[in-house]
Amino acid sequence: MYLPAHFAETRSAELHALINANPLGALVTCGPSGLDANHIPFELLAEQGEHGTLQAHLARANPLVEQIVDGMSVLVIFQGPQAYISPNWYPSKQASHRQVPTWNYQVVHAHGRIRLRDDERYVRGVVARLTREHEAASGQQRPWKMTDSSPEYINQMLAAIVGIEIEIERLIGKFKLSQNKTPEDVAGAAAALATGGRHDLARAMGKSTPLRLRLASESGSPFWLEKRHVSPELVRNRAVCGGQGR
Repeated sequence: MYLPAHFAETRSAELHALINANPLGALVTCGPSGLDANHIPFELLAEQGEHGTLQAHLARANPLVEQIVDGMSVLVIFQGPQAYISPNWYPSKQASHRQVPTWNYQVVHAHGRIRLRDDERYVRGVVARLTREHEAASGQQRPWKMTDSSPEYINQMLAAIVGIEIEIERLIGKFKLSQNKTPEDVAGAAAALATGGRHDLARAMGKSTPLRLRLASESGSPFWLEKRHVSPELVRNRAVCGGQGR
């Protein structure tokens, strides 16, 4: 994944939070027919392993079950909030007309090694936890429980699925939230998103701006250097020339 440094998110807590909030991952594998992707809801066990562990289940009829070799490398992509960003939302566009459209988004790539867990106890536990969590989040007065169905029916359903477990070896986060724009332009775009109902992405953009300003202050670099990624050499040259071009 192309990842400019100013869009990189490396904090494990933030990466885990995105996975938990957006648990439907795209499991990417490479099999006999080439690349394949399966969209699966995952459970993240953040404390299990150095970077966490992902658990889920597949339909037994899914050809992927026969293709998985324990320990094979896989990639799981988790997509967070995303939206188109119009140049009209940047106040600076009205002054300079030097802005173009872009797309802001948050995404986490989890690289790891997969193994099958074809045992009833494991599968039952994964299904029970996923069900309990997402039924609770659904806002129903009486959430569905596995015991709402007969044991025979649940056993039949569980027999039709296979568990998987992925030990995460690397987590790569790209939070593209206009960090290369001025605070005024970030605020303008975030306000437009919020007006359109995209509060999740607007909040994320608002969180990213104070951090960028703090990092710029702590590094001793002027903010215009941080936002435009100008080299220190060019800064010195501009200082000699009276600071032109700011």
